[in-house]
Amino acid sequence: MSMQNGKDIKAKAEALKDWTAKNLSEIIKVPAMSNKEKERILFLKDMCEKAGFDEVRIDGLGNLLARVGSGPKILAIDAHIDTVGIGDRSQWKKDPFSGDIENGLVHGRGTSDQTGGAASMITAGRILKELGYKGKYSVWFVFSIIEEDCDGMCWKYLIEEEGFKPDFFVSTEPTTLRLYRGHRGRMEMEVRMKGVSCHGSAPERGVSAAYKAARAALAIEALNEALQPDEDKFLGKGTVTVSQIKVQGPSQCAVPDEAMLYLDRRLTWGETADSAIQQVKDVIKAAGVDEVEVTMPEYAIPSWTGKDYRQELYFPTWKFPADHPFVKAGVAAHEAVFGAAPTVDKWTFSTNAVAVAGRHGIPSIGFGPGDENQAHAPNEVTRVDDLWKAAAFYAALPYQLDEAGL
Repeated sequence: MSMQNGKDIKAKAEALKDWTAKNLSEIIKVPAMSNKEKERILFLKDMCEKAGFDEVRIDGLGNLLARVGSGPKILAIDAHIDTVGIGDRSQWKKDPFSGDIENGLVHGRGTSDQTGGAASMITAGRILKELGYKGKYSVWFVFSIIEEDCDGMCWKYLIEEEGFKPDFFVSTEPTTLRLYRGHRGRMEMEVRMKGVSCHGSAPERGVSAAYKAARAALAIEALNEALQPDEDKFLGKGTVTVSQIKVQGPSQCAVPDEAMLYLDRRLTWGETADSAIQQVKDVIKAAGVDEVEVTMPEYAIPSWTGKDYRQELYFPTWKFPADHPFVKAGVAAHEAVFGAAPTVDKWTFSTNAVAVAGRHGIPSIGFGPGDENQAHAPNEVTRVDDLWKAAAFYAALPYQLDEAGL
């Protein structure tokens, strides 16, 4: 892609700066928690149709897909449009759904995580339409759902149930306009232990599940310290933490006979669900705790369309090397638009790429407006300048892929 074409795209995106920020402001005013995204999806559908996309449709799960171009290959650019809740309202200085634009910032829940990416995508689609893009790619902008509850399930559905498998994938989760090429995976586990109940006045007659849970929790703490980073140390070490402990018995005056630990496990390169479960079993057994069951829970909440689609709470690790052709194309597109190479890095948190890249190996990168540290925080904001710059990158990428022969 020539530098001049990149500059032309940049100029178009910057000219749409206020339009993009206004769109984000309006999106924020339509709340959308996981599985309750219907109103926002319909609002975005109307936005895409007014922006002139070639095709706009809603799939069976409730994701919104909007296309520009009609080439034989598929470039998918994704933004999840659901958000977490607001938490403690008293910690917010503004209405979390005001969408206020002040001093170069858009305010509100989801501005960085990650509806800002959605607003930038609409602008990118408009730019591609105005430029009359007719390259090798159908550029699909996907406004996905349920990511906050079960990251990647929306894309697992698209790929495995609807046969929608892109050649390349871009996540617009916040990267501070850096280019990301991977992140750790994650999974959730339940560790259940049995004891023998007896009256609390004579605990020696029973076997306390609470004490088993305590020993198991300390074993998990030691396991976390022993975990090692990936070989090239790009993603860093995996982690495991006890996020919940539940203990119960027949009464408060009895030795408890049931206990459960809930584990949040972050997975680095080479770690799998099976290996992580076996590690937990091994360290708990070594701590002298018997009668233990370790399982992986399932996500089973219907989507806003009523679709009952389920998956286990396992989200595979992914990364691509810095010299991968798609990563290099992303760097080249950035250079053409902005005259400099981007910083190439990784996310700390997890994204929908766990399904696209982690499960299905589809080449993926991340580039998005906003900052990761704004995610799930009160007083969430994103920069107006990030929005148009991200839009310019998304519009430039299919041209760069064409030029690179990918």
